Amino acid sequence: MNDSTTDAMISADHQTFDLTVVGGGMVGVSLALSLADSGLKIAVIDQQSLTPKQSDDSTPYAPRVSALTEASVSLFQQLDAWSLMEKQRVCSYDKMYVWDAEGTGDIAFDADEINHDNLGHIVENDVIRSALLERLSETDIALFSEQSKIDCELNDGLHTVTLDDATLQTRLLIATDGAESRLRKQAGIPSSQKDYLHHAVVTTVETEQYHQDTAWQVFLDTGPLAFLPLPSRNGRHYSSIVWSLVPDQAQRVLGLDEENFCSQLERAFESRLGKVVSADDRFCFPLRQRHSRQYHRNRVVVAGDSAHTIHPLAGQGVNLGLQDVIALSEEIHRAVSRGDDFAAEHILNRYERRRMGSNLLMMKSMEGLQNLFAADDIGVRWLRNTGLKMTGQIPFVKKQLIKQAMGL
Repeated sequence: MNDSTTDAMISADHQTFDLTVVGGGMVGVSLALSLADSGLKIAVIDQQSLTPKQSDDSTPYAPRVSALTEASVSLFQQLDAWSLMEKQRVCSYDKMYVWDAEGTGDIAFDADEINHDNLGHIVENDVIRSALLERLSETDIALFSEQSKIDCELNDGLHTVTLDDATLQTRLLIATDGAESRLRKQAGIPSSQKDYLHHAVVTTVETEQYHQDTAWQVFLDTGPLAFLPLPSRNGRHYSSIVWSLVPDQAQRVLGLDEENFCSQLERAFESRLGKVVSADDRFCFPLRQRHSRQYHRNRVVVAGDSAHTIHPLAGQGVNLGLQDVIALSEEIHRAVSRGDDFAAEHILNRYERRRMGSNLLMMKSMEGLQNLFAADDIGVRWLRNTGLKMTGQIPFVKKQLIKQAMGL
């Protein structure tokens, strides 16, 4: 870590910044890195450590993973972080198979259909963040980590941020502090919320058979179940699972011993990869749709989960957040390059216009899919199974769906 960053982390002096990112997750660190060459004085604040932690073959797989689109990988390549992720653990997949457990409908996607090497990459969130933090430590961006106190006083001039051991003043605050963003609420940015009435159970499992470089998803009457491919180790095969269940079922599944959990999971997945041999510790979190009605107010900007969360059934959550990063950093870079006020309302309005429509469209699409596959009506079942089959038989439509999923 360079000297200026270290000084910023330990200094208790009053410090002034052009832009401060509150939240050092994948989206917040990506945004800071994207602006590192802008000439702006930038700070990143987080309650957790901002020190990178490397993973290797001996490190257990993290329970939370992301299905990165080509657009997201391209961003990480521009930030010079993708090669660091590859040195740790990434798993590309070139096929996707989706089917309805309650019917006969299914659809298969293959990267060969659009002349690509793969459809995307499954990467542990910890690996993504570690690589980004390593690159961040090489910049002049000031890092304030492990802050138990992050109090923001919003003013007409400079905002004031009081931390455990420092007080900052900043022209622009960017909230990337998660779905329950305290900064978003403090700024008075209104948001809507809808409970999907499902919880996601996540873990890593070992399967008897290789995952075939395929992302699998089955729609059950209890909710979607995804098996996402992870790198094999010593001839043993692993997948990350996301199992969407109503809350009481999720709690029941969490309470099962490992043998019974694997048995029920294998049955739900129709033994597509043979026996589910073992499972790591299980974690559970509620699924809610959230969306900010504004993306900025009084020089506070929201991005990533602070602005929107969607159902994980298509794995688009973090990719939408990274698209926010691209749009916001481009608008700020453009303003700085022409001597404009990067924190001005008209600049931030452009970011909001670029992202709000796309995010809303994806949210509505995911909501529609979730409702479609949750419906128990026999007529709706027939329509969705027929639709899956017909879509798979129309090459142009399939190609468009693949490109949309890849962020192309």
